[in-house]
Amino acid sequence: MGHVDYDSTLIVGSFIAAGFICYIVISMEQLIFKQVYKKFESLILFINGLLLALAISIVHIVGIQAYHLFDTAHSNIPLIAISYAISALLSCIAMWLTSRFTLPLFRLILSSIIMGIGISASYYISMLGWNINVYKKDYTSFLLLFSVLIAMSGSGLAFLLAYKLKDTERYRLTLKIAFSVMMTLSIMGMHYTALIATNITDKFISQYQAEHDLLLFTIILVTCLVLVASFIVAMLEQRLTQQNLELRKANKELANLSIQDNLTKLPNRLYLVDYAEVLLSDHRYKDQKIAFLYIDLDRFKSVNDAFGHHVGDQLLIQMANRLHWQLNEKCKLLRIGGDEFLLIAENTNADEAVILAEKVLQLIQESYQISGKEINISASLGVALFPEHGQNVQDLLMNADAAMLMSKEQGRNTYTIFSYSTHQQETRSQSKLINDLYKAVEEKQFILYYQPKFNTNLEVCGVEALIRWNHPALGILTPHMFIEGAEKTGLIIPMGYWALEQACLQIQEWERSNTPFYPVAVNLSALQFENKKLFSTLEALLKKYQIQPHHLIVEITESTAMRHIDLSIRACERLRDMGIRVAIDDFGTGHSSFLYLKDLPVDELKIDRGRIQT
Repeated sequence: MGHVDYDSTLIVGSFIAAGFICYIVISMEQLIFKQVYKKFESLILFINGLLLALAISIVHIVGIQAYHLFDTAHSNIPLIAISYAISALLSCIAMWLTSRFTLPLFRLILSSIIMGIGISASYYISMLGWNINVYKKDYTSFLLLFSVLIAMSGSGLAFLLAYKLKDTERYRLTLKIAFSVMMTLSIMGMHYTALIATNITDKFISQYQAEHDLLLFTIILVTCLVLVASFIVAMLEQRLTQQNLELRKANKELANLSIQDNLTKLPNRLYLVDYAEVLLSDHRYKDQKIAFLYIDLDRFKSVNDAFGHHVGDQLLIQMANRLHWQLNEKCKLLRIGGDEFLLIAENTNADEAVILAEKVLQLIQESYQISGKEINISASLGVALFPEHGQNVQDLLMNADAAMLMSKEQGRNTYTIFSYSTHQQETRSQSKLINDLYKAVEEKQFILYYQPKFNTNLEVCGVEALIRWNHPALGILTPHMFIEGAEKTGLIIPMGYWALEQACLQIQEWERSNTPFYPVAVNLSALQFENKKLFSTLEALLKKYQIQPHHLIVEITESTAMRHIDLSIRACERLRDMGIRVAIDDFGTGHSSFLYLKDLPVDELKIDRGRIQT
């Protein structure tokens, strides 16, 4: 083609303009993968196709303007418009192919070919739109083909960068710029290679400079508008990205909170499930032991009652921090309950577990300075070893808990290694029973037996209601097997109200059938006797079943009556005012003797046999 001068300012300007447009294209394409913009996918792809076609047209048209040989060439606007439409259509198709969640090699190659054809077609159709009356154009086949390959390969690399951008939060800005530069270089590389492939012979006569100036002004104006729009969209997209990062950070913090204790910042029971599964699997493979130390603070409730819950909270925090910093890196401390902690020691045998337990007890016993007060506390420990005492975290935790309860029974402030002894097995069974007791109360798995009472003439003078638990697996259980657990958990209250209602129902049936087995005596625990709902419940039952109040006897033990003597006197008086009879069970077994008898408004005394014999 011979030597030709170029306007370098226009070339640089077209590169910057096309680059900015490509940046807005990649920014908008990322919106497709956000759920909130999914419904606008077609519109976003259409706009991106138009923008890419605009970038292609700017490079081609401004590039031709930068070529001084074309200073007075005549442009055919319809053909240039057709070239824009074709490149826009092919750009839309290529963008659609690469905007899926997956990008197989076949689809990447196909989109690259389509985009390369769109870039090349835009150039060659645009060249047809430039009518040069005194110059003749023809092309070098090899360079023409090479220009098309440049467009295809450059587009393919740009689309690959765009796909990588979808799955990363790091280097997003770098990848966007890389896409913009690569797509712009593929367009410009194709353009100037094709321009070199264009052979023009000298017949040119300058005629149409004004028309070129108008077209160039239009291109500059559109480019400025696109640059402004791209800047606005880029700012909005950057703001949205920042919000998404903040949201992900917040979600991550929430996830951490779900497996972390809010007070001590230690891992919690939820964390234990996944952690133990990995830990047990690893130690099983390596044939190593793990020690599970169940830690329960002794009389922690007394600290809360004496100094306040804020002091109790600080005590837990200080104790947790002390253990956390004093123990070695193979120990993991978790908080699994109010004042219950679990220490998991990796690769630890029985002898090492004993040394560790003694160290933990010593650390916990050291005094704590809280709010100007010196607080002292101890702990009871239970130790279970993997794999001797369990193959899964549930069994290991249960056995360590059973061993801890043994430490409580031995006087507290000590540790116990779990063993399959009868006593520890009973303790473990008791723990299981307490767990089953919740379901028993919910499903009302209880039965009332009525034990007759006889007078001196051997005549039935009433019955005593005795509760039994119809356990689905163990059968009928007597009170001594579950009452203590019910009192510890507070389940004794709903159990007692259930027994009262069943007794009232039975009294109603006997009254209607004129079967005088009443009065019916029902035992109340200390918790239920002092419960604020007792009297309202009794009034509701009497009203519901329409029974004679004196056919019901409320029995309490001597220790219950004497625990708060003034309250007991008022409660007994109120029961008698309702017409309900009151009896004291096991009278004479405590320290109250008969001196308190005159103060208690009761109807019956059940005196201990040993007291009568003496």
